[in-house]
Amino acid sequence: MSTHSILVLNGPNLSRLGKREPEVYGAITLAEINRGLAESFPDVTFEFFQSEKEGDLLEKLFHCEDNGGISGVVLNAGALTHYSIALRDAISAVKLPIVEVHLSNIYAREAFRRTSVISEVCTGVISGFGPDSYHLGVRALITIAMKKEREAGR
Repeated sequence: MSTHSILVLNGPNLSRLGKREPEVYGAITLAEINRGLAESFPDVTFEFFQSEKEGDLLEKLFHCEDNGGISGVVLNAGALTHYSIALRDAISAVKLPIVEVHLSNIYAREAFRRTSVISEVCTGVISGFGPDSYHLGVRALITIAMKKEREAGR
């Protein structure tokens, strides 16, 4: 299996995992999720990035596309999922597969959380599987990358 490079991009409040509403998001920290991904996918090169600032996330997406080498992005945009047209436009502008992930099932929560303005421009959406949502997102990106490699005759 060839090595793939995946950006795991996390938005506002995800730095508070393990402390913020553990009854909803669980007791696991973002560092533990990242460590679990690296351990579960040793053939994948990960870059982990989290910011409370919308602009930082946009710049990171543009940087990845401009500098190449990234197979895809696993994105948990946090609250930006529900209202950030700027993030939606950035996702639409970059030519990378992006899988939107959520720890909780956003469709079983408050009405305002059931709307994602980014889903339509993401490659796919995984929601409600706790930390496994990230693992499923990585698996999806690996599958997409391998399909592209086969189609390119590699």
